[in-house]
Amino acid sequence: QVQLVESGGGLVQAGGSLRLSCTSPRRAFSEHTVGWFRQAPGQEREFVSAITRSGGNTYYADSVKGRFTISKDSAKNTVFLHISSLKPEDTAVYYCASKRTILTDTRNLPAGSYDYWGQGTQVTVSS
Repeated sequence: QVQLVESGGGLVQAGGSLRLSCTSPRRAFSEHTVGWFRQAPGQEREFVSAITRSGGNTYYADSVKGRFTISKDSAKNTVFLHISSLKPEDTAVYYCASKRTILTDTRNLPAGSYDYWGQGTQVTVSS
């Protein structure tokens, strides 16, 4: 069964940009914290960014600060990750994840706490 669906990946040259999207066919992101993670072959999954249910709290890994921007469109039940100034080391499969969260919980959540995951979208950055 599909939980979350990512899209927007592709091949891009260094310095370019993409907009990744994450949607949930079954659940409302209005009550969820949503995170983005990435994984390269042979490497561990790593945190990239997250946004809390209100949209007022965002978090970024140090490696992407100033280059990536996370946002939420509640009407479309979609979370976006705009990735810019891309580097070859950004190459990975990007996954989104969500967890139903109470309004007052504005923390950045650890990966293990997320309940729902997508299948991933490939981002490849060429030199």
